[in-house]
Amino acid sequence: MVNLDKYSSIFIANWKLNGNSSFLKDYYEKLKVNSNNCTIICSSSIYLKSLKGNNENLFCGAQDVSFYKKGAYTGELSASMLKDNNIDFCLVGHSERRQYFAETNNIVNIKTTNLIEENIIPVICIGETLEQKENKLTEEVLSTQIKDSIPNTANHQNVLIAYEPVWAIGTGLTPTLSEINQVHELIKNFDQKYINFKVLYGGSVKSSNSKEINELRYVDGCLIGGASLKVDEFNTIIS
Repeated sequence: MVNLDKYSSIFIANWKLNGNSSFLKDYYEKLKVNSNNCTIICSSSIYLKSLKGNNENLFCGAQDVSFYKKGAYTGELSASMLKDNNIDFCLVGHSERRQYFAETNNIVNIKTTNLIEENIIPVICIGETLEQKENKLTEEVLSTQIKDSIPNTANHQNVLIAYEPVWAIGTGLTPTLSEINQVHELIKNFDQKYINFKVLYGGSVKSSNSKEINELRYVDGCLIGGASLKVDEFNTIIS
């Protein structure tokens, strides 16, 4: 399992349902990783074998994993299959999975457990909707997601948390720097055991705001969506 303690910041590119073979080739030719940071590229499952890592500061990640370990579940990819393809990280519970594929906290919990058993680091995504934010339910929503999504086997060395306010994903909207820092502090202080967890921010992260976000006291890196598809912009973010 990757030693998370050795990195000052962690940056994850989530390409979502984008990319092809020529895109990958061009991307890796231009990618410039920072030796002080951990950079993770998460592609669609069909391209996992084409991802490149150096086991130092560049790693391969998946966007999802099956709830099941094995069996008659056509189209699914298990945690052991991901490990067999040199995958070291995996997103779990992304808001798009929760919204479009009815992924519950319980499902996230089981997926996370399966990944930890295979020495793959889950990146557990949590976040509130705009309606929940406006009704001042952010703390309640995040508390429930953390309590129900994170298994007892999780610790600061085998799990990452990514805070991604649903209302900021792909909208161009972002919380204020103060709001981001406050929510990250809140996450780390829900329970004493989360104090040392690395918490990443995701939600319309781009080169123009990533530096200020990443310099916040309680932010340990960023989960980048659309901006990660532009390798020059991603290079600026991770530099």
